[in-house]
Amino acid sequence: MANMNVKKVKTAELELKDRLVAINRVVKVTKGGRHFSFAAIVVVGDEKGVVGYGLGKANEVTTAISKGVEDAKKNLIKIPLIKETIPHEQSASYGGARVFMKPAAPGSGVKAGGAMRAVFESVGIHDVLAKSKGSSNPHNLVKATITALSEMRDAYTVAGLRGIQMNRVFNG
Repeated sequence: MANMNVKKVKTAELELKDRLVAINRVVKVTKGGRHFSFAAIVVVGDEKGVVGYGLGKANEVTTAISKGVEDAKKNLIKIPLIKETIPHEQSASYGGARVFMKPAAPGSGVKAGGAMRAVFESVGIHDVLAKSKGSSNPHNLVKATITALSEMRDAYTVAGLRGIQMNRVFNG
């Protein structure tokens, strides 16, 4: 589901903060015994509308996290925000995870679960109501949340797509 509205962002001029969503310990049983490695999913963002996620795998936790951060910096997208909330209701799914989000009044806070909360905080959304349904797998929840956010459109984009002036978007 590639979206035409997704804007790739360059990392050179951004001050990104990373948030660790989940660490998974993976065990491979070999002839010589058990071999442990780690997979980490990380979300990075500038808290001003730019977000990305990445997956890092390594034999140590710190290396897996740093690999995840590097992967996330390669997949940054720009999200339209209106007064620290989202412009409209949106739902999306990825795998078995389904997410629904809608804008909230100022001061409401982020009403969302663990993996979704990390994404919203990285984007810079301070007021949103969100619900996750189906699978609670953090990998699929992060991907579904990013998919829903990437499908967001602000009023300027809608006006441009319709070929009308900005004041006619809301007045019909």
